[in-house]
Amino acid sequence: MPIDPDAVLAVDLGTTSTKAVLFAPDGAVLGEGAAGYPLAEPEPGAAVQDPEVVWEAVGDAVAAAVAGGARPAAVSFSGAMHGLLGVDDRGDPVGPLLTWADSRAAGVAAAWRSGAVDTTALAQRTGTPVHAMSPLVKLAWLRRDRPSLHAAAARWGGPKEFVLGRATGRRVTDASCASGTGLRDLRSRTWDDEALALAGIGPEALDELVATTQVVGPLVDRVADDWGVPRGLPVVAGAGDGPLANLGLGAVRPGVLACSIGTSGALRLTVDRPGVDARGRLFCYELTEQRWVAGGAVTNGGVVLDWAAESLGADVATLLSEAAAVPAGADGLLAIPLLLAERAPRWDGALGGAFLNLRRSHGRGHLTRALLEGVCLQLRLVLESLREAGMAVDEVRATGGFARSVFWRGLLADVLGTPVGYPDGHQGSAWGAALLGMQAVGMLAPGVDALTDAADRVRIGETTTPGAAAGLYRARIELVERVHDELADVVDRLGTG
Repeated sequence: MPIDPDAVLAVDLGTTSTKAVLFAPDGAVLGEGAAGYPLAEPEPGAAVQDPEVVWEAVGDAVAAAVAGGARPAAVSFSGAMHGLLGVDDRGDPVGPLLTWADSRAAGVAAAWRSGAVDTTALAQRTGTPVHAMSPLVKLAWLRRDRPSLHAAAARWGGPKEFVLGRATGRRVTDASCASGTGLRDLRSRTWDDEALALAGIGPEALDELVATTQVVGPLVDRVADDWGVPRGLPVVAGAGDGPLANLGLGAVRPGVLACSIGTSGALRLTVDRPGVDARGRLFCYELTEQRWVAGGAVTNGGVVLDWAAESLGADVATLLSEAAAVPAGADGLLAIPLLLAERAPRWDGALGGAFLNLRRSHGRGHLTRALLEGVCLQLRLVLESLREAGMAVDEVRATGGFARSVFWRGLLADVLGTPVGYPDGHQGSAWGAALLGMQAVGMLAPGVDALTDAADRVRIGETTTPGAAAGLYRARIELVERVHDELADVVDRLGTG
């Protein structure tokens, strides 16, 4: 079958794998490939990767996607946000890639929040809460605890900046990923002076800011040959995976909430002006020059189920089956599943998890169900934060690995207390990147209206509605918030472990 010559290749740089998808203008998938890479934990709190392994994975994924002989018109990128990587003058890494999950900067964030820095004002300007995930806080930690590494880098960026630099020979950062660094003023669209001072760097240590639809340059010939794509292929900057998930899900119009649960989880609304809530519970990241995405991410999504499989001695399918057989509410067992430094809505990375009201009668299914209920309850807290900030939620659309489980789909609808729609296909961020790429090379009309119209073509294939358990979970929201308050003091006395 002939391949559409006007296809766009989307490369989605994820936390533990890269996916490359070749899209026709109507969204049909013409080819795809994926390659994974490990997440190393060499010391407590560390979550790092070898950037050279990530680079090789990108090439492998792209080569697989175009193996059928495709000749894409452009390649556009989606990138996991909040990563930090220092490079030398040649663009080569000077150390490991610190992913968003690296929590070693939690002490710096805690010190700032205790009064050393006006973190509320900082988050209001940059749209990024002060948390160990933030590249700003990571840089301050490196400056304090790893000064030789901090000094060794000529430039700082994330995984997408590294890949774009290798692919084109030009160092740039798109406005979307830059808005998740904690270093950029959302409204002035420039680097923030106070944030730069806290990070211990000047603007010359950061890459050139470009729009998400900017053609960065042609693909370097050597890279094009390695990837099996045409020489001179236009490379589009693209955006962060979170904002692109909204675009790829068709959650661009006001009131349409995007929910994703993979390794982590998030709820996001597209808005037409930048800003965060007065209490600092939400983030705000750029999608295009006319649209931003506001919401909150929870660190503990599918990783909680992975931990349960490792710790309880069963595979994921067995655990989900056993959890589905347990009544809603897990017979009185409540889990606070904060296994990794949690983010929204409290942004307290020091807070650990707990099981409450654990009884001898509770078995493996109860533990698993309580953990998954806990993940969904954390997302419900984010939903309440959005509503309290005055943002209307009229529709919820979801994607992510969790959606393969009918049980987990029903649980999410029950806990959120609203119907949840699932689009046909689950390309999410990759399709969002492809749309930006199409606009960049003229396959899609310019402007946000054309993107919105294209996003509107995303079809919802199935909708899950809340069941009788919705009332039970609504009552548990207050309990979870109370437990968080009590745990904060206990965990502080216990130490980080």
